[in-house]
Amino acid sequence: MSNGNVCTRKLVSSILSTLSLPRISVLAPDPSLSPSLSSSSSSSSPPSQPSDALCGSCPSSGSAPQTNSLWPSPPWPGQPAQPVPCWTGQPNTPCWTGSQPVPVSAGPGQVAAPVQPCWPGTQCQFPQYQPTQYQPPQYQPTQYQPPQYQPPQYQPPQYLPPQYLPPQYQPTQYHVPYNLNLARGVYDKMMMTILGHVKADAKMFTVNFLRGKDIAFHINPRFNEGGKQALVRNHKAGERWGPEERDLKGPFPFALGSPFEMKILCTQETFRVAVDNVPLFEFRHRVRELNQIDRINILHDVVLTGVNVETLP
Repeated sequence: MSNGNVCTRKLVSSILSTLSLPRISVLAPDPSLSPSLSSSSSSSSPPSQPSDALCGSCPSSGSAPQTNSLWPSPPWPGQPAQPVPCWTGQPNTPCWTGSQPVPVSAGPGQVAAPVQPCWPGTQCQFPQYQPTQYQPPQYQPTQYQPPQYQPPQYQPPQYLPPQYLPPQYQPTQYHVPYNLNLARGVYDKMMMTILGHVKADAKMFTVNFLRGKDIAFHINPRFNEGGKQALVRNHKAGERWGPEERDLKGPFPFALGSPFEMKILCTQETFRVAVDNVPLFEFRHRVRELNQIDRINILHDVVLTGVNVETLP
């Protein structure tokens, strides 16, 4: 038997003694062997060798085979080789001290790789968990960008000449009969302007200059006097009317439903009357005390839109 086989048998025997397992025969004795070998195998076995003497007492190369070993001898020619036994509950490949696989540390959420089991009496190294070092986020402050001032672009003012708008005349309606007091009375160069329009169904309207109850100057346009139009002027003192004046320098100036502008100018001698800038007549003063003529009234079928008194230069 070779020296290698003897050393292997002693190594397995030392492992069995360490595990405190009952000693059993590895292989059944070969009946072809000599009786002396069988008797020596059935005798008591020598005490097991400590683990530190493994292979230390192995015979040197070229020594004779030992006949008192527990392990079977090499197979004879023509016989199959005996396999190395595997023990129940033990792994096929033990882990020896100094040859254990390096444990692999697993991070969070990872599973560590399995390691080979270790035999009793040998030091097993369990995987060491190395926690991942927390790295706080690095805050990068935003670089301040000062606001860029953009001066407003100068826009020269656009000169727009004012568009001329003629004054809009808003007519004011005056209630008829209309009365106007004259604080100074009637005087030279006093101009009175009457604006209005004749009603569509008018028969006549009247303008009176009054002194108390007397009528110093009476203007009476008539639209249907016997089928004719007439512009009558007169005065009234007490209860008596004076002679009428009907003559005109032009045609009858008023029309039904039409507007008109009448101007009456007082002079030292007469009243001068024009309608729509057309002079019509003059009426000489029959009441000489002009300053006593202190009131004007307008009556009947006319709509007034303006009455104005002014003094000419």
